[in-house]
Amino acid sequence: MKHIIIFFLLFLGGKSFAQNADINNFLVKESLLKNSKLAIIAADSLDNPLEKINGTYTFSISGFTQSMTFNDGVAILPLPIDKSTFVYIKHQNDSGTHSKLLYVYKKDGNLNPFTISRIFLIIIPLIIIILAFAFKKFIYIAIILLLIFMYFSYSNGLNISTFFETTFDYLRNLV
Repeated sequence: MKHIIIFFLLFLGGKSFAQNADINNFLVKESLLKNSKLAIIAADSLDNPLEKINGTYTFSISGFTQSMTFNDGVAILPLPIDKSTFVYIKHQNDSGTHSKLLYVYKKDGNLNPFTISRIFLIIIPLIIIILAFAFKKFIYIAIILLLIFMYFSYSNGLNISTFFETTFDYLRNLV
């Protein structure tokens, strides 16, 4: 009987120390080692780092599934970045899908990740199309601008499937 009571108290005590370890927001920075790798930092809704996050979490990075090991709220992407590129990072858990579209600018060995508002992926082509319909002489220039926009996006790692995935994720989160 004594062992059952001790086991029961340990079981209740273990549950009271359990923490909510969901990642609902994250930041992306350059790794402190300056080795051309990105670091994912678990954060709260106010972008304050959460150091209590430890363990393995599954992320989708530009369409590839990666198991990321977090230590004190930080995980390092395993592959280095060779040139400036778009990176789409997505994490799905019980509370929903959390994703970010980044443009990582590489210059002189330093990485500068910029979060891109996905509304621009909708607005820029939409404005070009509206101007093309409003001014008939603008049609050829609009086609050339759309092709340049698509080429720049594709050459920097933002293929058409990732473009639509980010757009639909954004629109789904608006509703």
